[in-house]
Order: sequence, then structure tokens, then C-alpha cells
Amino acid sequence: MELQEAIKNRKSIREYEDKPVPEDKLLRVLEAARLAPSGANRQDWKFIVVRDSKRRQELAQASGGQPHVAQAPVVIAAVATMPDIIMRCGVPGYAVDLAIAVDHITLTAVDEGLGTCWIGAFSQEMARAVLQIPESCKIVALLPLGFPKQPGRPKTRKPLAAIICYETYK
Repeated sequence: MELQEAIKNRKSIREYEDKPVPEDKLLRVLEAARLAPSGANRQDWKFIVVRDSKRRQELAQASGGQPHVAQAPVVIAAVATMPDIIMRCGVPGYAVDLAIAVDHITLTAVDEGLGTCWIGAFSQEMARAVLQIPESCKIVALLPLGFPKQPGRPKTRKPLAAIICYETYK
């Protein structure tokens, strides 16, 4: 699949088929995260692959009861291992680094015929306990991953002219 096609086809999937993600597809998705750039090439992240149905159910509860978190055969937790690093521009480095890696995951998933949904609405404390993550780390996103049961909602986006400025903020 061409990159532009993957970008256009990527949607948040909230219903998954009851079938496992083949290991080769999962490894290609995870490899995409590994290859993502990071500040100073620190790669200060971990990706926790959760297949256990009980643990996925607990993550769904940590996510306010979102059923698709438990329904997906895999959930990937994107974890910052050095969340205290601030870039010179004043932005936390982990947020940028993991956003890039998670985007690589979501686009590769589309290319593999899989769907994802970026979950940011979750209890950090509850998810940390479920995944046994140290207090020194921060979970940035939970990503249900699996074969879409439905194609997802149609994308609606603002026109390019509404979001682009040239030379200065206007």
C-alpha cells in the first residue's frame, strides 16, 4: 500500500473480529515503532504487547469501560521510560517521540490490514498497576490492535486552508 493511501485509509477502529493477529503482522507493526525517530536517538520507550484477555479487560476498565480495548486481540501500551526530559523548546520529549512511534504503528497496521484506535482516555494509575509499570515511567497511549469488524467512521477534516498559515500565524 502506498503511504498516502494508508494515511487516507487510517481510521479509529472500535470493533474487532474475534481472530488473533498473526505474529508476522504484529512484528512488522512493532518494527515500525522501533524504527521511529526519537530525540537524540534515545529511544526511551517500551511497547508492552498485551494478549491476555483478563489483562485486556482490566485495561478496558482503566479506560473508562471502553469495550473495544478488551475486544481487540492485542493492546499495545506505549510507555515513556524517561518522561522528565524537556526539549529546548519547552515541550516534553516523550510526548513527541512516542507520538511519532505510535503513528508509525497505526499506519503500518493499516498496511497490514489491521485497525487501531489511539486511546488517551485512561487512568494512568490503573493502567500502570495492570501492566506493572514503574512510577518513573508514563503510559502515553493504549492501542487496541486487530482485524476491523467494521470499516470505521468516515473521516471529516477541516479544509487545508483552515489549518495552514504561511510566514506568520494568521
